[in-house]
Amino acid sequence: MPKKKINYKDLLDHLIQNTDELTKKQKIPLEEFPAVASHYLQSDGLHSIYGGEKAIKEYEYQINSFSGIEETIQDFVPLRQQLHFNFNEVPFPPPKNPKFTFVDMFAGIGGFRIAFQELGGKCLFSCEWDKFAKQTYLANFGETPFGDVRQFTDPEKVSDKELEKMIPDHDILTAGFPCQPFSIAGVSKKQSLGRKHGFDDPTQGTLFFDIKRILDVKRPKAFFLENVKNLLSHDKKRTFEIIMKSLEEDLGYIVNHDVVDGGNWVPQHRERVYIVGYNPEKIEITKEEINISLKPKGGYKYPLLRDIIKNKVEEKYTLGPGTWATLERHKKHHEEVGNGFGYGLINRPIKKDTVTRTMSQRYHKDGAEILIEQKSKPRPRRLTPTEALQLMGFDPDKFFFPVSDTQAYRQIGNSVVVPAVKATAKEISGVLKSRSK
Repeated sequence: MPKKKINYKDLLDHLIQNTDELTKKQKIPLEEFPAVASHYLQSDGLHSIYGGEKAIKEYEYQINSFSGIEETIQDFVPLRQQLHFNFNEVPFPPPKNPKFTFVDMFAGIGGFRIAFQELGGKCLFSCEWDKFAKQTYLANFGETPFGDVRQFTDPEKVSDKELEKMIPDHDILTAGFPCQPFSIAGVSKKQSLGRKHGFDDPTQGTLFFDIKRILDVKRPKAFFLENVKNLLSHDKKRTFEIIMKSLEEDLGYIVNHDVVDGGNWVPQHRERVYIVGYNPEKIEITKEEINISLKPKGGYKYPLLRDIIKNKVEEKYTLGPGTWATLERHKKHHEEVGNGFGYGLINRPIKKDTVTRTMSQRYHKDGAEILIEQKSKPRPRRLTPTEALQLMGFDPDKFFFPVSDTQAYRQIGNSVVVPAVKATAKEISGVLKSRSK
């Protein structure tokens, strides 16, 4: 029987418009319903996060009312599986014939998801607490991530059995877990405010242990974690020792790690720690055999900064007189005391081998890390969001932001370098294909 063609976005909007009745019956938090609805549709109707069989019946009723497909009495096939979705409005739709599955924890704007989807992976679950990042994720993937991960992992509220049902089985767990508690800037800021950092941070620092609990209960074949380079030295190296002990000794995974500079794939110096692990119950591998890509392999076309930077942009990206004066004053002060702090200015014409400084989530404030000289104007300008996006290896012709420039800068600064992640993701997918028991 041929499947009925349905516009995916229209059906998703229909389900979300019926939140009152559905949340009442399933006891779903109202703010999580867009996540529940989009996850159900993208999982082929085989997995329901909340509500079990009762939830499935309600979804099927709503799908029936929208599509007009009659339920079969015998050999029941979920209505979702009788539909062929038109994903034309979704820039990065799920693969039609997936080769493996993964979950996208602390998803941000989906850098990990793009990398793994391009290799044939299907995302079964995503989670991201920032409401603006969730808007961007929905616009690009047609899926709203769930919010606070602790609604699934809090041991005082969620049993192992409940967690097992709430998060679908998957092959790979990916997570760019919050880095502010471990970054140099994050530590310095919190120390100046008299606040805790690292594993002492009561909000973000402990989120690694939520990843640990998911790994412990779900036992995927592999995981891929990313964080700032400073994680290695934080708290006199004790923080990283705790992480590795948790993964290797407590969970029994075979784990390797390395520092990867995104500047090998894009013209932005961006060092990050990649941690890759495999479940020895499902994958036959030694630590020495775990490959983390440090540089692109043959055939990769490196994007030049001079090709990314536009000659003409809107006036709003030019720094105001006050902001520019403040940056010049700060740079002069730091030069006088003998350190290298201060803004980073890209002079024109831009040389072929130019690589920028690391862009952070604070870029929206003054653009200090990466400023572009303007020959015809007395003050430099910020990168546009489109230019900044390319410094992370995103495709500007496909990826778009439904949010303000301020939020876009924050989201880009918190993201991953997509082609760098993809290079190691390719190694992982190859291991799953060749070394699964």
